[in-house]
Amino acid sequence: MTGMAGHTLIALYTIVRRELVRIIRIWGQTLVPPAITMTLYFLIFGTLIGRRIGDMGGFDYMDFIVPGLVMMSVIQNSYGNISSSFFGAKFGRHIEELLVAPLAPWVILSGYVLGAVLRGLVVGLIVLAIAALFTRISVPHPLVALATLLLGATIFSLAGFVNAVYAKRFDDIAIVPTFVLTPLTYLGGVFYSVELLPDWAETISHGNPILYVVNAFRYGLLGVSDVPLATAFAVMFGFVAVLTWVGLHLLRKGVGLRT
Repeated sequence: MTGMAGHTLIALYTIVRRELVRIIRIWGQTLVPPAITMTLYFLIFGTLIGRRIGDMGGFDYMDFIVPGLVMMSVIQNSYGNISSSFFGAKFGRHIEELLVAPLAPWVILSGYVLGAVLRGLVVGLIVLAIAALFTRISVPHPLVALATLLLGATIFSLAGFVNAVYAKRFDDIAIVPTFVLTPLTYLGGVFYSVELLPDWAETISHGNPILYVVNAFRYGLLGVSDVPLATAFAVMFGFVAVLTWVGLHLLRKGVGLRT
């Protein structure tokens, strides 16, 4: 393939490849910690606490929390990968090489997002493999599960990109995960069904985007969900569309990138 299309594909491949090499090179920081963390979650919440809780939503508690823990790891790693990588490029000032190159903003955004999504998927598969050691996973709706993994990873990769664009120092990329992402994750139905909450709390929970991601994936793995599947996918596609527009707009305007 020649011409502009060929150059675009080469540029996209180069950005994605660089992100993958980065993930593999520091695998001790990118792949091992989530595996250890999720193993502890399964041991403590699934095995020890789960015995006292019993069933949740008609399933053994260990089975019930598997989808939430997988999506939690995907969300955190997709977000963390792109926020640290893109901010690192800003900090090292080599992002300027991409900005002055004849590349469309969507190529730059797609390259970084694809790299973050791939890391999220790899970590998600690792957590699923760990879950298989503690419980049996049937996956009655594999296409729903796969689509949710991709959409969830894409949403929070794009969100991490926006965070990295506005960040002015390394501390800034830790604020959102600590004070926004983590609370939303724990309140997004990872460890419980929102149907157990009082009416007012359940209503508030439906304003949490992570609730839709977790429940769509739970439907893929267990066949149950606290929210209608169509609504969950509508919300996810909506967030992808809005965050993609925001990311492209920021790149075109050079917000936080040009001095």
